[in-house]
Amino acid sequence: MKNSLLFTLMLASASASAFAAPVTYDIDPTHTFPSFEADHMGISVWRGKINKNSGKVVLDREAGSGHVDIDIDLASIDFGNDALNEWARGKDFFDVARFGGTAHYRGKLTGFNAGAPTEVLGELTLHGVTKPVALKLNKFKCIPHPMLKRELCGADAAATFNRADFGLTAGKDYGFSMDVALRIQVEAVAAK
Repeated sequence: MKNSLLFTLMLASASASAFAAPVTYDIDPTHTFPSFEADHMGISVWRGKINKNSGKVVLDREAGSGHVDIDIDLASIDFGNDALNEWARGKDFFDVARFGGTAHYRGKLTGFNAGAPTEVLGELTLHGVTKPVALKLNKFKCIPHPMLKRELCGADAAATFNRADFGLTAGKDYGFSMDVALRIQVEAVAAK
């Protein structure tokens, strides 16, 4: 009797684990800011950020899987310089009137270690072009949100890509490096 009870409890526990559902998290736009660094003629590094974004993360820590789906509002680009912001939105760079004001990133969470992903293998669609861009997750952590009483996850992500691959070649003839470094702080709250 004791052994059958133990077996039943083990089976129930295994079944519960096998059917653990993935959790969907909504990106918190007030705590998520993709920032970037870009060369200026080899003499300085210009930095900026994107102020508006939205999306979802689906995470199944037990299965070691998940994916992200993020929209980035290019019209909210912020170099801290109004004239440069306007130029970046214009026809010589993002050309939001022609290509739309949204970049899109979709990727798969991978490299799980102790239930936490270490990388996102995905694709960035920018300026009408889609190319692979992998994000390294330098930090990933989930905690109970102290006010919302739902799970809150956050990450520090980084990547580098060549902007010329997306047709963004402004400054290339003047010796600008086409490499752009991304640094992304992101937080997401479990959906209701």
